[in-house]
Amino acid sequence: MRPERTEVQVRPGVEADLKALTDIYNHYVRETAITFDTAVFTPEERRPWLLSHPEDGPHRLMVATGADSQQILGYATSSPFRAKPAYTTSVEVTVYVAPDAGGRGVGSLLYAALLDALAGEDLHRAYAGIAQPNEASTRLHERFGFRHVGTYREVGRKFGRYWDVAWYEREL
Repeated sequence: MRPERTEVQVRPGVEADLKALTDIYNHYVRETAITFDTAVFTPEERRPWLLSHPEDGPHRLMVATGADSQQILGYATSSPFRAKPAYTTSVEVTVYVAPDAGGRGVGSLLYAALLDALAGEDLHRAYAGIAQPNEASTRLHERFGFRHVGTYREVGRKFGRYWDVAWYEREL
């Protein structure tokens, strides 16, 4: 049975979203190898991350909410790919959907809004690392024109095992 589709709105993230965004991320920290963070965060610890994604510029935070605009269903970000100056026209993108919001197209709406927002920026490429296996994320990225460019084998260790990360890129 597929989850019920609901009206979803996408907007830039704001500081008032911090607790809900932290809760979503912490679910993936605790329960999955989708992120290689191994310890949960407090909202205060995540504040610098939120503040590093303003409403404009190449590093964005887009948030999906339900029709009532209260429940946060997920978020997508574009962040610096690497710290060195020659990488400034590249971003790493990611999307996280609340555990109870999967299968509603939230990830697609978030990526569409994020990529649209980035279209006017001086950016050349977007990169996404997908811990393997993750068929849903692979399908999402391929649907948005990302192509597989390589895999780092056993690059991260979490939950007592090693995980591969497949890297995807997309021209912006």
